[in-house]
Amino acid sequence: PDMAMIAEIMLMSEGFKDAKSLAKKMVTLYQLMVQQLSKQDHYDFGLRAIRSVLNRAGSLKRADPDLPEQELLMRAIRDMNVPKFVAEDLPLFEALLSDLFPGLELPEPEYGKLQEAIEAVLDEMGLQKVPQIIKKTIQVYETKLTRHGNMIVGLTLSGKSTCWHVLQQAMTALAKQGVPDFEAVKTYVINLKSI
Repeated sequence: PDMAMIAEIMLMSEGFKDAKSLAKKMVTLYQLMVQQLSKQDHYDFGLRAIRSVLNRAGSLKRADPDLPEQELLMRAIRDMNVPKFVAEDLPLFEALLSDLFPGLELPEPEYGKLQEAIEAVLDEMGLQKVPQIIKKTIQVYETKLTRHGNMIVGLTLSGKSTCWHVLQQAMTALAKQGVPDFEAVKTYVINLKSI
């Protein structure tokens, strides 16, 4: 399929004025990622991944239509890709982004109440507020917003269960406080062999 054309049409349908050049940049980035990043089983740089990024860019544009379009697309690309990259690929990904979006620096997003809730849950659990676990928990939250299903993979004792437990408790606490866009989270443990 002509991914540049599909990306352009999707961006136009989301209200982007500079859809043609942004679509070209995005498809170029994904082609470069296929060529230059390490090969991992969980990496997906196909049309499905591109569509997810474009949908995220559209929701970011609806949330803040006054932000520059390049910034919105770059934020969506970063939000959808950084959580899945292995550490060795992050510097190369950042270099590719800065080549395609020269001079564009994204400010770190503010997570206000969510970050406060995460830190409070870590305190309640008797855990240290290590910036990396807070960042990963927020990444799980961001990924949850854009995907129907997620898998958290990693080495033993790398914080996978801690991330989702902390996020579950933080979101439930925010829902109880009546913070908009947060719902109480219920979990059900199932046997893997039953699926």
